[in-house]
Amino acid sequence: MSTALIPAKTVLPVVSSNDLDSYFRDINNIPMLTAEEESALSDRLQQQGDIEAAQKLVLSNLRFVVRIARGYSGYGLPLADLIQEGNIGLMKAIKRFDSAHKVRLVSFAVHWIRAEIHEFVIRNWRIVKIATTKPQRKLFFKLRSSKKRLGWFNQQEVKDVAETLGVKPETVLEMEARLNNYDVAFDAPASEDSEDTHLSPSTYLANQNMDPANAAESDDWEQNQLSQLTASLATLDERSQDILQQRWLNEDKTTLQDLATKYQVSAERIRQLEANAIKKLRSGMLEA
Repeated sequence: MSTALIPAKTVLPVVSSNDLDSYFRDINNIPMLTAEEESALSDRLQQQGDIEAAQKLVLSNLRFVVRIARGYSGYGLPLADLIQEGNIGLMKAIKRFDSAHKVRLVSFAVHWIRAEIHEFVIRNWRIVKIATTKPQRKLFFKLRSSKKRLGWFNQQEVKDVAETLGVKPETVLEMEARLNNYDVAFDAPASEDSEDTHLSPSTYLANQNMDPANAAESDDWEQNQLSQLTASLATLDERSQDILQQRWLNEDKTTLQDLATKYQVSAERIRQLEANAIKKLRSGMLEA
């Protein structure tokens, strides 16, 4: 929890996954403030920078953060972490709260508490982020509650949800697919007999290029091919070598007509010589 608003000497109830019951008892024993007390403390904080007033506002509203955080328990994240993030949102709200709003602090703070918890859930619910755009983030917390039955949306349900939430049907379909997907461990299961072993990404995403044996084999093959090509070229007559050099090996390729002019033959004759030379090269490399 951020302690920017809390004096160093103050001991706050500790949010711990190992002893949440103790935390709940501590915060429930903290007296609740009346509207008048809350307003006076807020004025002291805003006008005088009174840190003790901020402390009392935080402590008296911790129980409300717990109530809100419990509503997000269905995402499989530790309740202690959700409460921790909600407490940060409460502190941000207290810094911005003004008694002139004529509302109770908890009503004003709900937005900030939920915003912090939302950010935490989106960052940690999946290894791969599933809500990256504004429409997707809007859908993330509303899509599942919009379902009237188990299973995928039908076309009419997609249209209804899109109109209700003010997004495109394509966005609803994309987010539904993301929500119904799941993370897969990269490594294979510990049990070799598991039927899911073949689903492990490590079995089909391995980078073979990093294998020293494969790299050595590839280099050896390339050197062998180059040696065979050089030996086969040496068996050709000088004109055929020049034609292949000009047509295939040089960076700036020469046209058939330019070579025809050079050797005082037709372009068709150059093409025939080129084809014959390539055929001899292939035969020579196969025989090597």
